[in-house]
Amino acid sequence: NIFTWQPSYFSDLDETLPTILQVFNNILHKCGLESEGASAEPQKLEERVNVTAGNMPLQELKDIVLYLCDTCTTLWAFLDVFPSACQTFQKHDFCYRLASFYELAIPELESAIKKRHYEDSSVFADLWRRISHSRKKMIKAFHILINQVCLQPILE
Repeated sequence: NIFTWQPSYFSDLDETLPTILQVFNNILHKCGLESEGASAEPQKLEERVNVTAGNMPLQELKDIVLYLCDTCTTLWAFLDVFPSACQTFQKHDFCYRLASFYELAIPELESAIKKRHYEDSSVFADLWRRISHSRKKMIKAFHILINQVCLQPILE
């Protein structure tokens, strides 16, 4: 793989991981949720709007679900084909951050999707399929991380 031929890509990955983690923080913020230590910056008073996944416009909910689905699928695919990257992910407490994100965001998004009234039932079906896919890919990515970081070292 490319990391074998260009070992400096590991440092590129290390520098990119905060951006990946920021994606999850952005989703939490847009849903009116915050994770522990998600933002070290003070929040402006005018930013304190009570937008939640349940009351945001439908298009914004769709955008968040699509963004999450794309991010989770890409993350899982990368770790699936290159499990050696797991050590770099773990340097950034990725397992903890992913689990925290999952715990905060997934129930909120699922609830928002279920409770919303849809003029077209195919929109509900598509959103539900994509949030379910995102959930599965997050779990699979987490399993790869745990396997590579915790279990494989014990077996070796």
